[in-house]
Amino acid sequence: MVEGDRPRNRLVYLGPKALSTAELLSLVVGPDQGFAGRSSVEIAHAILGLLQNSDAADGDIDRLQKITFEELLHIPGVGPAKAASIVAAIELGKRVFHRAPSPKTVVDDPALAVAALTPYLMWETREHFAVVCLNVRHHLLSTKVLTTGTETETLAQPRDIFQAALKAGAARIIVAHNHPSGNLEPSPEDLALTRKLLQSANIIGVPVLDHLILGGGEYRSLRQTTVLWIDEPQGV
Repeated sequence: MVEGDRPRNRLVYLGPKALSTAELLSLVVGPDQGFAGRSSVEIAHAILGLLQNSDAADGDIDRLQKITFEELLHIPGVGPAKAASIVAAIELGKRVFHRAPSPKTVVDDPALAVAALTPYLMWETREHFAVVCLNVRHHLLSTKVLTTGTETETLAQPRDIFQAALKAGAARIIVAHNHPSGNLEPSPEDLALTRKLLQSANIIGVPVLDHLILGGGEYRSLRQTTVLWIDEPQGV
């Protein structure tokens, strides 16, 4: 049995959970021999070694989710076809796992808002600011990315946020942005913007139900972890 066939047989007889990350990745790479006779398993270990500067262990899954087509082309044995297959497989996995809720879903928990936001924010390498628009019964109307910033900063103005909400016919909104670093601690600017939004919401009449920070597969609800909504009470 050639080395490239072993992961496939293990998957058939033991199931995908029995395979290491390298073995799963080797099946995406393909069974054919790569550059200078490298097997698909060897290429998979090389990819994981690139992610963590070591060929030991299974590699950094979070980093694998962000690997680019260009980065893969630097690995001997990975050409455009293999690189495209790997990037496509990773994106397909994200879409299956992070399927957004359907329109009219009742968003009555931060986790449901996060599900709507994840395809747009969770794994991005730059900060994005988005708004989730709800009707008076908290049914999901739309999710819209308003601005894109740098790796550490994005800008959003209350005027633009509420303009987008009113255009969507929203009666309530949830705002969100991502921290590409995975550190979910709100910055002073995040807290200051939230205060401005809560003050503006009392005037405009469109309550801000929460401000969420996403990153690294996790999220933080500022409503649940700060006193801002106590300082600026709103009707919901």
